[in-house]
Amino acid sequence: MGQHGVHLPTAAERALRQSVIQRKISYGLQSHQGAVCRSRLLTVTTALRQQDRDVWQFLEQAWIAHHRGEVMPSLLPDP
Repeated sequence: MGQHGVHLPTAAERALRQSVIQRKISYGLQSHQGAVCRSRLLTVTTALRQQDRDVWQFLEQAWIAHHRGEVMPSLLPDP
C-alpha cells in the first residue's frame, strides 16, 4: 500500500495489465491453441521488454532458427 492506503500495483500486476486489456478488447480467444499462442507471445514480449531487448529482432531470430532446425534464442538475459 502506498500513502493514504492507496493500492499501488506490483511489478507482476503491471506485467499482466497488457494481457488483460488485450483479452477484453478482443473478447477473448476462440480456441485453446489461440489462448496458448497468446500466452506464450505475451510471456516473450514482456520478458524481452523488461530486459530492454528488441522484440522483433528476437522473434525474427526464433523464426529463422525454427525453420533451419537450429537452437532457439534464449529469453534469459546475458550474464
